Amino acid sequence: MRKQLFCLLFLMPILAAAQSDYKVVFDLTSRDSMDHKALLRWVGGIAQTEPQAQLEVVMYGQGVHMARRGGSPVESTVLKLLQSKNVRFKVCGVALKNQGIAGNELLPGIETVSDGIYEIIQRQKQGWGYIKAGL
Repeated sequence: MRKQLFCLLFLMPILAAAQSDYKVVFDLTSRDSMDHKALLRWVGGIAQTEPQAQLEVVMYGQGVHMARRGGSPVESTVLKLLQSKNVRFKVCGVALKNQGIAGNELLPGIETVSDGIYEIIQRQKQGWGYIKAGL
């Protein structure tokens, strides 16, 4: 019994630290609204159940269309998630330029980064988990 109690007391801080270090970057390159909906379900579920989690969605390639004002069927869900202090949405400046999308066409609260792939790599270097959404 003492061994079990000792193990529990020893493991509690480790388990607590693991829970507090919940950081995930999501990679979205798909224009498919089904992929967008699935991604937003994942992000919303994590944000709700793990309020200390840090979540970042990086959109590049055709994925930038999820962030377009008036052009995304998931616009209201993105706007709702942007209200969460632990959720950030970032779009790739290269992809915006290549597709002729101006910054003022994005939903309010969406951040622009110079290079979406580089952003993901930086998060991974910082120890963030990585999830590829869609194809």
